Amino acid sequence: MPAKLAVVVLTFNCASVVERTLSAAQRLTSNIICVDSGSTDGTVDILHRFGCEVHQRPFKHYADQRNWAIQTIAGRYAWQLHLDADEILDDEAIDAVTRALADPHGNAGFLLRRRTYFLGQALRHSGTGIWHLRLFQSGTCEDRLYDQHFICSGSVGRLGGWIHDMNVGTLTEWIARHNRWSDLEARQLLRPIGSTGDVLQARLLGDPRQRRRLYRGWYYRSPPILRGLAYFLFRYIVMLGFLDGRVGFFYAFFQALWFRMLLDAKIAAASADSTGNPVVAPKGTELEAR
Repeated sequence: MPAKLAVVVLTFNCASVVERTLSAAQRLTSNIICVDSGSTDGTVDILHRFGCEVHQRPFKHYADQRNWAIQTIAGRYAWQLHLDADEILDDEAIDAVTRALADPHGNAGFLLRRRTYFLGQALRHSGTGIWHLRLFQSGTCEDRLYDQHFICSGSVGRLGGWIHDMNVGTLTEWIARHNRWSDLEARQLLRPIGSTGDVLQARLLGDPRQRRRLYRGWYYRSPPILRGLAYFLFRYIVMLGFLDGRVGFFYAFFQALWFRMLLDAKIAAASADSTGNPVVAPKGTELEAR
């Protein structure tokens, strides 16, 4: 008979924060599976000290790493809870997960809300309280290079509490990560339609993830450059990002006016025709389908 729950954590050079993640996770289960991508900063020593089951595997992209973990432990546990190394469950979330495992009310998975931290400050506005499917009986991760979601068959419920995404590291490191992620998002949007397998369906009347996927499609049907400006105003003004003070402005600026503008530039460069003229929606790609 499979054990009740495993917590799966992806790690790489995260010694400064992973102890808090593991301490919270251990309140749910002692079955913690860590997939490490070659850490050199003492992370692995911490994982062993916490009694984690550690697997070393080179990192290709998040979907590849997550799906490998799902397949590796399939059949050993009735439920899986997936976290990043800097994502810490609060008391309310731990209690909610415990209750859900005792009585899932027919649900095959559960959404948890994630609170983003930027420059050391918790962001309470600007639309940062995003729902993610992290607890499920069986499922897969979308084979996408960026903006991946877990998918499970069956009904999905919601749990209280928060996953606190601590976003450790300097602003320079944050910018470097998002620069890499803009490469991945551009490549994803220019992939041939149907090359990513099963994906989360965009639905206006679906769960929060499905609505967000629909809104994302609307965004990419809007004119480049102008959509980044509109997105900044939406997050900073409509979603009250200004209430998070100076850090709220920096976050909205870098997320919309920097990251999204950078992405638009990379899409234009990658999809330029032989004369150098940008093609907004290359034929047969995911970007065209939006």
